[in-house]
Amino acid sequence: MTKWDELNREIVRCERCPRLREHCRKTAETRRRAYTDWEYWGRPVPNFGKGSARLLIVGLAPGAHGANRTGRMFTGDRSGDWLYRALHKAGFANQAEATDLEDGLKLNNCAIAAACHCAPPDNKPSKEEMEHCREWLKKTIDLSKASVFVALGQIAWKALVKEVIERSWYEGRQPKFAHAAKIPLTANRWLIGSYHPSQQNTFTGRLTELMLDSVFQTAKKLLM
Repeated sequence: MTKWDELNREIVRCERCPRLREHCRKTAETRRRAYTDWEYWGRPVPNFGKGSARLLIVGLAPGAHGANRTGRMFTGDRSGDWLYRALHKAGFANQAEATDLEDGLKLNNCAIAAACHCAPPDNKPSKEEMEHCREWLKKTIDLSKASVFVALGQIAWKALVKEVIERSWYEGRQPKFAHAAKIPLTANRWLIGSYHPSQQNTFTGRLTELMLDSVFQTAKKLLM
């Protein structure tokens, strides 16, 4: 077993945040009507992909009826539909569909993590809960070979900025979040910002397919 695999096992076993664990368990028990036949994952969701990947994507947290149901990041909800469609177009995924753990989806030179590994009520983890989960992001970056980091949303952006500053990969004024923001880091590393592919952003047109595609095309070019 690799250190990356060991880290994922640690993440899945985590019980540090009682409120989040209770929310995940309750959601798994009550379920949504469309998923009454499902046995929900209901635990912290591990990283997806391999530590050798040179692109690391960081999202906010698992969706209550998406990754908290399926057990894989961005799998089983509309946010995942948008993300994997864009990753497939850019060559970072072998297919655009992400429905469950047995769907055949594989990532290419790409891994997906989260600022918070449990589904939070109203998609809003507390500062304390975020701090508890920070260890997992730290270890993920430590074990990762990534040189390009994509933050999906402002919370993921802040979490990554905190890490790159602490590691002295970036100096100067703290970079502000913006869609398609491209920040050079030390040793030919890069940080890219993107609006999160949430329904709130995609339904309103704040984030379009072309906008999301552009982010991963930029990441692809930076990895060449």
